[in-house]
Amino acid sequence: MTDSSKKQYWRANLKVVVILLSIWFLVGFGLSIFFIESMNLISIGHLGLGFWMAQQGSIYIFVVLVLIYALVMDRLDRKYKVSD
Repeated sequence: MTDSSKKQYWRANLKVVVILLSIWFLVGFGLSIFFIESMNLISIGHLGLGFWMAQQGSIYIFVVLVLIYALVMDRLDRKYKVSD
C-alpha cells in the first residue's frame, strides 16, 4: 500500500467508527435516558419501551453495530487490498 492509500483507508476506518459510535451514543443515552418518559408511553409486555431500551435494547444495538462494523471493514479491506 502506498502512503496515500493508507491515509484513505485510515480515514474511511475512522469515519465508520465515528458513525457507529454516534449511533450507539444516541441509542444508549438518547433513547435510554433523555427520551425515556416519552418512550415509556409505548409498552412491551408490562414494561415501557424506555425501560426495555435501557436494559436490553442498547445491548442488542451494540451487537448489531459490531456485526455492521465487521462487514463494512471487510469491504474496506477488500477495496484497499489490506490483508491480516
